[in-house]
Amino acid sequence: MTIVRMGTLLGWGTEVDGSGTAHVEDLYDTDIDDLWAAVTVPARLAGWLGAVDGDLQVGGTFAASFRSSWEGPGRVDVCEVPTRLVVTLEPGASDQTEVEARLVVEGDRTRLIVEERGLPGDDVPDYGAGWQAHIEDLRAHLVGELPAPWRERWQQLITSYRPETP
Repeated sequence: MTIVRMGTLLGWGTEVDGSGTAHVEDLYDTDIDDLWAAVTVPARLAGWLGAVDGDLQVGGTFAASFRSSWEGPGRVDVCEVPTRLVVTLEPGASDQTEVEARLVVEGDRTRLIVEERGLPGDDVPDYGAGWQAHIEDLRAHLVGELPAPWRERWQQLITSYRPETP
């Protein structure tokens, strides 16, 4: 197993036998119900992640178009209101991945932990930087600000997310 620490950033990546996981997390100055709505209600998702449309119940399918330029189908696998959501992106395809969002109350704040699993090992740093850019956009959304240009922020983060080579 290889663990790639991604500097003092909000995430890290792991890779085992070619299958990778990107993990990011941040602590938000909001309660769990508000953060849950921000990660599950399409109108709120549009403010920071992108457009999501379809059957958003367990077993339902949806179409998504993220600010990062990813577009495709998804399926809701687990929905434990207000603490856990698991979706499969590109279900049934050779490049399908699983994204899990967990929410944890910490005092009067809420931590969001996002993991995307099933990634090609070499792509983990790119996804880590991408998810960090997304959850930074969520922070802006929660305080009523516009998100930063996504691609520019991803480009700023990507070198820190790539492992150092000797």
